Amino acid sequence: MILEVCVDSTASALAAKRGGADRLELCADLIVGGTTPSLALVRQVKAETGLPVRALLRPRFGDFCYDRYELAQMEQLAAELVAAGADGIVTGALTPEGDLDTAALRPIYAAARRAAREAGRPAACTLHRAFDVCRDPFAALEAAKELQLATILTSGQAASAPQGASLLHQLVQAAGNDIEILVGAGVGPANLPDLAAQTGARRSTSRAKKSLTAG
Repeated sequence: MILEVCVDSTASALAAKRGGADRLELCADLIVGGTTPSLALVRQVKAETGLPVRALLRPRFGDFCYDRYELAQMEQLAAELVAAGADGIVTGALTPEGDLDTAALRPIYAAARRAAREAGRPAACTLHRAFDVCRDPFAALEAAKELQLATILTSGQAASAPQGASLLHQLVQAAGNDIEILVGAGVGPANLPDLAAQTGARRSTSRAKKSLTAG
């Protein structure tokens, strides 16, 4: 089982490493679901943790339908994130009809891969939870395969992975060895063994939270 932890600071990245994380999804603004982290944060987290880091590429919170200006920014940032040390990017885009926007995503993933080749190392391309609001998950899975993506992050189109376990199982079967299904949302030590048994997934992501009060 590979455990990926979603973090938005160097302190949280170091805490994730101490807790046994195998790799990190790095973002900013987790309070609104995550946006693109700064290049400085990518460099610092890589230097301080030494863990594989996949950087979220999301220009704003809200829906996943982007205009041409946002898509142009995303293409440029994909290359910059990898050049800064990210081991991959995590992104997604949908059409207004709810399909995976492959025409928009292809140049973004290509930019990340080009930067990785220039750096002499691979870059993993991940489809994030835009997948969970697409209208046909199996059509989106096939589109992700055509884009040669490494990973799909999903809760099985449910509010939490335990609720989406049935679809997750089907997705794991349909994905085979072509693409990694990374199970996320509502995943923790208490339910991870059962969830793995129900879905067949061997990759999970978690966002650990702790409330602190001043005083």
